[in-house]
Parts: sequence; structure tokens; C-alpha cells
Amino acid sequence: MMSESASLPSSLSLRQALERLYRHELTVEQVLALLEQASVAELGFAHVDLDRSKRCGFPEVIFCEGKTPEQVVAIVQRLRQAGQDCLATRVQDDQAELLRRHFPEAEQDRLGRTFWLPQAARRDSVPVGRVAIVTAGTADLPVAREAWTTVRAFGCQAELLVDVGVAGIHRLLRHVERLRQMDVLVVVAGMEGALPSAVGGLVSCPVIAVPTSVGYGASFGGLAALLSMLNSCAANVVVVNIDSGFKGGYVAALIARRIHSPATASSTQLS
Repeated sequence: MMSESASLPSSLSLRQALERLYRHELTVEQVLALLEQASVAELGFAHVDLDRSKRCGFPEVIFCEGKTPEQVVAIVQRLRQAGQDCLATRVQDDQAELLRRHFPEAEQDRLGRTFWLPQAARRDSVPVGRVAIVTAGTADLPVAREAWTTVRAFGCQAELLVDVGVAGIHRLLRHVERLRQMDVLVVVAGMEGALPSAVGGLVSCPVIAVPTSVGYGASFGGLAALLSMLNSCAANVVVVNIDSGFKGGYVAALIARRIHSPATASSTQLS
């Protein structure tokens, strides 16, 4: 049996600890100590939240701006050791190159600036819920693809519909039936930000509006689109921050998965 003072490896999972407890290789006190320290991994430059998946449904996501490539790689390695999926956003070119060398099997989207490394079991899992990401213009694609990867990383089916802004409203109307089949829509638009209102008036599902900084001077870096979306007359439209494709995709995935969760289905049947 391991001595009481011996330290436990930081990568030891709860299942492994319980199996070793069953074999009398660990004491109850050691397993309790492991549980107390398992929620946070201290890397010196970061405290990685390893308990977020249990609390919130999804693991911690790495925001790469302001971090060195080596720091990003170290965080991914620690999340992977803990048996968690790894999603990183706003990945810079030098970070992407180092991540590619360490994790060649990961999916990287340089337009959306994302890095996604799911666990093997999750890679082959069946998506739950349907989310469509809709853009007003092609220039909105970087933000839209950040949302698209986020929705997929969190286990939902994600579809991308590009360049259907109100300047040519007939382009949107061609896809109305497709949009009505979705659980949630993420609508990404810059300029005057009118597309979410138009979409919201055509569907019965939640519409998450994402303003982008695309536009000329009077768009004020996306502020005009943000205010337009906040003042939407369509009651099913809610708004996230400027260029926040990740937040739009994250909330959309939460809603879509909740719709299809067994607990939600049971409560609906009872009511």
C-alpha cells in the first residue's frame, strides 16, 4: 500500500483512484486528498479549472490572446491528461504552429482561429441538437466559423449558411424551411446588423445575434450592429458581445443540448 505521505500523480483519474482504493493500494484519506486537489491544476502561469465540465457541462476553453505558444500547449496537455476535450479560441499563427507540432491530430481552423482536440470517444459520438450559424456577409465568416467550431466541439450538429444578408433578402428566404428545422440559430452580422431581426420574424426558435466589427466608419467597430440588435423588435432575439462567435456558439449549444436531454424530455411529458 502507498504510504500516507506519498504524493498522488496529478493525472490520476477518479476511476483509477477508486480502482486502486478497491485493491487496497490507496487509503481513503489519499483518495479524499486527490478529490480536493483535482478541481484545479496549478501551472504557475495559470490555474486550469478541471471541474468545469461537471459544473457547467463543458470543459474550460482556452482564450489564447495574451498567452505564449508554450503556455497554450501546456494548458492543452494538462486538460488532455485530465481526460477532457480541448477547445482553444483566438489562436495566433505562432501558437497554431506549435500546437500543430504537438497535436497533429487536432482540428485547426485558421479562418476562425480555433483549435479543437476532442477525446477519442467524443470524436465518434452522435451529435445532439441542431444549430445553424447564419452570416449576413462573407466578411463575417471568421466570427461565424468560431461559433461553428464551438457548437460542434460541444456535441451538437452545426450547419453554416453564408452570405444571406438583407441587402438581398431573397437569398435568405430561399432557406426559411431549413432554418425552421433548427433548435437554435446563431446569426452573425456587421454593418447595420439587421439580419437577426429579419430571421427572428421567420422562425419560432431562439436567435442568438452576434454583431461583428465589419463595416465602414459609422459602424464604430461593430457598435452600430450591437445597438441595432439590442433594439430588435423580434422577441426571440438575444445578443452577445461584438465579434463573440464563441459566446454565441456556446449558448446555442447549451440550449440545443438542453432541449434534447432526457431530463428535459421527461419534464415536458409530465407537464
